[in-house]
Amino acid sequence: MVKALNNKPYPIRHYVKIMLFISIFALVVDLVISFASIFIVKQQSTRYLQDTANLYIRQINHDFSYINHYMGWTLANDESVKMMDTPGTDYVDYIKSNERVHKQFNELQKNYGQEYNFFFYLKEQDFFQNYGPMSLSYTEFLELKEQIVSLTDSKNVYETFYSNWNPILVQDTHYIINIVPYHNRYLICLISAHDLIRPLQQLDLGEDGYVSLVNAQGAALTSPGTGVMDANYLQGAKASLLSLSQPRTTVTEGFSNASFNVQLVIQFGIFETIMIAQLLIMLLFVVLTCTLSVVMLYFKKKVLKPIQNFSENVRRIHEDSENLDFMSSEIIELEQVNSQFKHLIEQIKKFKIDIYEQQLDKQRIQLDYMKLQINPHFFLNCLTNIYSMAQMQMFKEIEYMSLSTSKYFRYIFQSGDNVVRLQDEIEHVRIYLEIQKHRYRDAFSYHIDFEEELTGLTIPPLVLQTFIENAVKYAVSRDQELQIRLAVSLRMEGEKPSMVIRISDTGPGFPAEVLETLAAGKPLDQSEGKHIGIMNTLQRLELLYHRRARVEFSNPEEGGACVTLTLPHPYRNGEEKFNEHIASG
Repeated sequence: MVKALNNKPYPIRHYVKIMLFISIFALVVDLVISFASIFIVKQQSTRYLQDTANLYIRQINHDFSYINHYMGWTLANDESVKMMDTPGTDYVDYIKSNERVHKQFNELQKNYGQEYNFFFYLKEQDFFQNYGPMSLSYTEFLELKEQIVSLTDSKNVYETFYSNWNPILVQDTHYIINIVPYHNRYLICLISAHDLIRPLQQLDLGEDGYVSLVNAQGAALTSPGTGVMDANYLQGAKASLLSLSQPRTTVTEGFSNASFNVQLVIQFGIFETIMIAQLLIMLLFVVLTCTLSVVMLYFKKKVLKPIQNFSENVRRIHEDSENLDFMSSEIIELEQVNSQFKHLIEQIKKFKIDIYEQQLDKQRIQLDYMKLQINPHFFLNCLTNIYSMAQMQMFKEIEYMSLSTSKYFRYIFQSGDNVVRLQDEIEHVRIYLEIQKHRYRDAFSYHIDFEEELTGLTIPPLVLQTFIENAVKYAVSRDQELQIRLAVSLRMEGEKPSMVIRISDTGPGFPAEVLETLAAGKPLDQSEGKHIGIMNTLQRLELLYHRRARVEFSNPEEGGACVTLTLPHPYRNGEEKFNEHIASG
């Protein structure tokens, strides 16, 4: 009896009513959720924008505090400033002191941005000068000078401006100014109100939203775009903000030690537009629900279920699961997709393995390369040599050794590009050899053949360095003087030029087993930390030139060792052209 009731047939309108009831209920719930979502998003957006403004204001407060402290310290303690303010100072000393102070504030301007302008005013000498590039025109500069002179004549200059930032109007443009007085000396920092607020103006506050600086009386100092705020614009914006269709949220945040604030007017009209669009979509959904109810039942069995099975297989692939179920389908296209998907899975697995192995090789090469870049033994030897020179009071040698060592390691730490200029690489090699000559004295000499026509050619960094280091490390001895020679030339191979680099020495040469291993294309033994430089360089050249670079090792009949590098495509226009070449394969 129960089974019969459960299987009782009903007319189609019964199922339609059920679907309509469910659809209407879902639409009502969706409507409530939509309004709640808009309210929550509005609150979160307001909080986010307010937090962003607070973060920026804290940064500006920190910058203002440091600049104010720096200017105050400079006025009170800097000897150059004191010399400039001392009557009877020699003209040459005065100019040098002025240049030193100018340089200090140039560095300060570089740290905080070109929008900050610094000026120095000596009242007794009527000296007023900008320190660092300024964003003011000459007429604005003259008007600013007049205002500064007038303000410093005021008895309230300490109370008004010391450790306090205030707005000032120069030729219809608002600026923020800080005047630090010390007796008759004054340092002034000036920044455009628009430049100060520009980062916050990049925030998305809605179609009619804006950010502005306002003074203590609430008057605008900046406009939403560039220039001065137009009064008509403010009135029109306020009128639109009061309408129900364009609700607004106004957030005002203040700066510390400043007589102005940041005002954010946030528009959220876009959320009401989203609500109207969502209502239209829901109405369309009501109409389509009645039409598609029957079609969905058929599609669920014949189309949706096979697609769901296919989607489940894709999810399992994403989770690296091996339990895949490729059930057959009555749809020809899905059956073909299943077949192709099986093949694709096999290819993906193979590619994953290949890519993983390539990444391991790349990481291993990069790690070895980093090991080569920092040679602690060489660095310690340089320090030891400098220490020995210091004991013998060889001051000129200490200066040269320190400068050479600094240039050597600066080049190593800055050689992160794919290519560098050939003359820079050769200069690096020359510096290294000069450092080693200070260590080994007359144990070796060197000669470099580099013609002017080769200027501008490019080469991978630290390639020459590896083979030069090997020559010094394994060939220098106290028994006889070693001669090291580096020669660079161009050679045509077909229609394209190639760079040929030959590095030779008069030492004992390469061991026979090393030459045999290299000639056979096999890797050298690196288990004891030897031959890392050679193998790492060979792998780098293979990756960069796609196996088109050649490196030949030999022991010439006249004695010694010789390494010949042949590098294709010695481009003159730097790394960009080289990257295009290696990318094209």
